[in-house]
Amino acid sequence: MIEILVPIDIDESRVERQIRTILELPIETDTVSVTVLHVFSDNPAGASVSQLQTARSAEERLEAAGIDVRLDERSGDPAPEILAYADEIDADLVCLAGRKRSPTGKALFGSVTQDVILSTDRSVLIAGSSETDRS
Repeated sequence: MIEILVPIDIDESRVERQIRTILELPIETDTVSVTVLHVFSDNPAGASVSQLQTARSAEERLEAAGIDVRLDERSGDPAPEILAYADEIDADLVCLAGRKRSPTGKALFGSVTQDVILSTDRSVLIAGSSETDRS
């Protein structure tokens, strides 16, 4: 079983890119397990990952493709929480999507994405941008 960690936020376009990237991988869907993780950096109301539209949408699309999906959540600083969670589930792959940047900032990933890439020995897949995101 291939274990893929998909850390998400509330940006629908980034989550869409992550899900599309997973679904385009050249692997049999019945050999894949995906954990969709949201890290709440501030959650005084006690929200749950299942309350996020992006999480529910990701779960529905992946399950429709025959992929085993689990939703989970953490609280704290996103990059360290993502890294710790990837270690806990022994993820084979972490699939992230960077933020769109200005022309001068395009050479850099978002800070969470960059922190994860630079702080892990695990494989990290960066979901590509859509045609409308490219300039």
